[in-house]
Amino acid sequence: MFKKYALMAALALVLAPGAAHADWLFTPNLGTTFGADAKGNEHFTYGASIGWMGAGIVGWEADLSYTPEFFEPGDGDFDLFDSSNVITAMGNVLLGVPVGGQTGGGFRPYFAGGIGLLQREISSDNALFNINNNEFGFNVGGGVMGFMTDHVGFRGDLRYTRSLEDPQEDNEFDIGVGNFDYWRGTAGVTFRW
Repeated sequence: MFKKYALMAALALVLAPGAAHADWLFTPNLGTTFGADAKGNEHFTYGASIGWMGAGIVGWEADLSYTPEFFEPGDGDFDLFDSSNVITAMGNVLLGVPVGGQTGGGFRPYFAGGIGLLQREISSDNALFNINNNEFGFNVGGGVMGFMTDHVGFRGDLRYTRSLEDPQEDNEFDIGVGNFDYWRGTAGVTFRW
């Protein structure tokens, strides 16, 4: 009888999950915009994200990105704007499973999605006009993080960003998708602690 209980206890210890801990993640990144409203005017973008993943599966992320010259054509084309940019500040939910554990080498595929603020700014030469539009937006996407050590890895990310509809003339906010959207692909070094 003792052997039976000892065998069950040993089996339970072997099959029990290891102690889970949370990961803080910080990723500065570089990339490009493309598709939808950025089609034909792909531009350099950069930013950073900081996030937390409890037990490596569910977490959150604050993501900030800045794309200068977003509405300006490529080199050699006629340019009507003196400057233009798009800034996004999004709060996202992260879903991902660490393959290979949360320490040492391994990788973590993930999905991300959330809402936040989207700012578009355009100004012309000679200050003829200046448009500054702040609105809500959302982003969805995913990627993969690969770690070589306990604390340093690389991250590749693909996100779709879209504005939400502006308030209507009767001052009621209509929740729905807006008419401004684009894709963003980035890569960066991820720091984990």
